[in-house]
Amino acid sequence: MPTTVKKRSVMVGGHRTSISLERAFWVALRELAARDGKTINKMVSDIDAERMGNLSSAIRVHVLARARLGQLAPEPPPAAEVEEDI
Repeated sequence: MPTTVKKRSVMVGGHRTSISLERAFWVALRELAARDGKTINKMVSDIDAERMGNLSSAIRVHVLARARLGQLAPEPPPAAEVEEDI
């Protein structure tokens, strides 16, 4: 999976903000949001409410913590399935 950074606009606390994450983190964040029955905006808002420091870093730490709990698939979906909006 490419390590290129993708900037994406999300709604956090009713305000639009841009977040830059590596593609692998966007894919994992989407997977976790779907698992929890949330939108990416809701997932990011929840992470934002509990963070200390940079939002992009807080998202990466959240994804890592959930991965360590075994809450991510061992292999990401094929690139064709996620490339359109990541």
